[in-house]
Amino acid sequence: MKMMKGMLIALTPITLAAIWFYRLPAVMLILVSVVSALAAEALWQLAFKKPVKLKDGSAAVTGLLLALTVSPSLSLPIMAAGSVFGIIIGKQIWGGFGKNIINPALTGRLFIVFAFPGSLAPWLAPIDLVSTATPLQKFWADGTLTSNVSLLLGNVAGSIGETSALLLLIGGAWLIWKGYANWRIPAGCLGAVALWALIAGHDPLFHLLSGSLLLGALFMATDPATSPRTQSGRWIFGVLVGAGIMAMRFFTTYPEGTTFAILFFNLTVPLINKLTVKKKKTAAAA
Repeated sequence: MKMMKGMLIALTPITLAAIWFYRLPAVMLILVSVVSALAAEALWQLAFKKPVKLKDGSAAVTGLLLALTVSPSLSLPIMAAGSVFGIIIGKQIWGGFGKNIINPALTGRLFIVFAFPGSLAPWLAPIDLVSTATPLQKFWADGTLTSNVSLLLGNVAGSIGETSALLLLIGGAWLIWKGYANWRIPAGCLGAVALWALIAGHDPLFHLLSGSLLLGALFMATDPATSPRTQSGRWIFGVLVGAGIMAMRFFTTYPEGTTFAILFFNLTVPLINKLTVKKKKTAAAA
C-alpha cells in the first residue's frame, strides 16, 4: 500500500544511521527481522488458505520497526523469534492488516523482553560497539544528563533506531506532511512528556530526545489501525501514551516505557472511539 511505502521512505534516514553507527550487527538484525516477518506472514496465509499478500509492505514495515527497537547486541535467533511473534500474535490472529488492535512491532518487542530476559543487554556504544549505559540508564543511576547535541545527532547507546533524534524528527515530519500520520497523536504525547518533566523539575528536552520516545510517538503510536479515529480521540490517546511513558520512567525499574505505554493504550482505543464518537454526535444533535 501507498502508506506502507511512505513508512519505509520515512524510516530510511534512521535506518541508514543505524547501519552507520552499528555496522554489521545492525544490517543483520534488520535483514533477519524483515525476512522473518515476511516469511511468517506468507506461511500463515498459506496455512489458512488465504491469498499471500506481501506486496502491501506491512510485514516489511513491521520487521523493520521491530529491528529498530532492539539492542545491537541482540542475538539473531531471538530477533527472528520476536519478528515471527509480532506478525502472528500482533497482526494475523486478528485477521491481518488493518484489523489488529495492538502494534505488531511492539508486540514482538514485548515478547523479546519477557520471553528472553536480559537479551537486550549489553547496550553498545556507536561505532566502537563497546558495552555502555544508555542515556536514560545513566540519568536514573546518578543524574547524568547526556548532551542534547549527542541525542540529536545519535552519538549515544540505545536501540539501533534511537541513534538520532534529528533523523527521527525529519522522518516523522515527512510522514505527517504526506498525511500518513496524524500530528495530534505525537503532539499530545510529546506535550505530556514535556509537561511531566517540567513539573518534576527535569530538563524536558532530555526526556523528549532520549530513549525510544520519538520512534514510538512518530512511527508506532500513529498507526491508523491501532489509534483512535476521531481528532479528539487522537489527542486523548497521545496524551495518555506520553503520560504512560513518563509513569514507567519515574515509577518502575524500567528506564524506558514506550513499548508498554503504546501497547496498553492500544487496548483502550475502542473505548476512546466510543466515547469521542458519542460526544461528537451529542454535540451535533444539540
